[in-house]
Amino acid sequence: MTAPPPLRYRRILLKLSGEALMADGRYGIHPPTLERIAVEIGEVVKAGVQIAVVIGGGNIFRGVSASLAGMDRANADYMGMLATVINAMALQDALEKHSVFTRVQSAIKMEQIAEPYIRRRAVRHLEKGRVVIFAAGTGNPFFTTDTAASLRAMEIGAEVIFKATKVDGVYDADPKTNKTARRYRTLTYMDVLRQNLHVMDSTAISLCMDNKLPIVVFDLTAHGNIWRAVTGSGDLGTLVGASETSWA
Repeated sequence: MTAPPPLRYRRILLKLSGEALMADGRYGIHPPTLERIAVEIGEVVKAGVQIAVVIGGGNIFRGVSASLAGMDRANADYMGMLATVINAMALQDALEKHSVFTRVQSAIKMEQIAEPYIRRRAVRHLEKGRVVIFAAGTGNPFFTTDTAASLRAMEIGAEVIFKATKVDGVYDADPKTNKTARRYRTLTYMDVLRQNLHVMDSTAISLCMDNKLPIVVFDLTAHGNIWRAVTGSGDLGTLVGASETSWA
């Protein structure tokens, strides 16, 4: 029997967008997609990887869009944070149906449904094999969940951020509209900032650059890609944080 590939990473932060839970829908949560993500996370946890998750809320409410429509930006962002709590609770339920122990920690206090965010407690949960789902972003308006992911990853000592998307990496153009678009295999942080590549927002990229925290951008819609990412098997996605840029 062939031995499973060794793990490249032992503690990761998985950044999920709210849109990742929609599948092809226009809004809300698609239960089969949520189920598939939960199964894949569970497989990785059972292999011994410590996983924290930061999840967005764009499938329910997007603060930036609401502010552009005339709503007060701070108020809109707080509403977006509450949407991330809904998604976190949905992911928690899906994981625990597969016997994966979880804790939701919220940056906004709501003791009836989530623990308050406490760094040491989060690390202890990870050490005990629990998946920690960070909800409500940073707890502050004007900061994205990308920035929350970078911040939490550094606080818990994650080795890498996995940025799960709907495309298989970062391209020099939109691969859906440009057939000649080329995928980057590796990118430097400065390449992302100079070229305004839509990996994460500039604050998140700058935090990762200052702390030398790598980012792996990969396609979440392909079954088994979370496992491939933690083992480093196959030509998967784009690594941001390399010393030089290369093409796939």
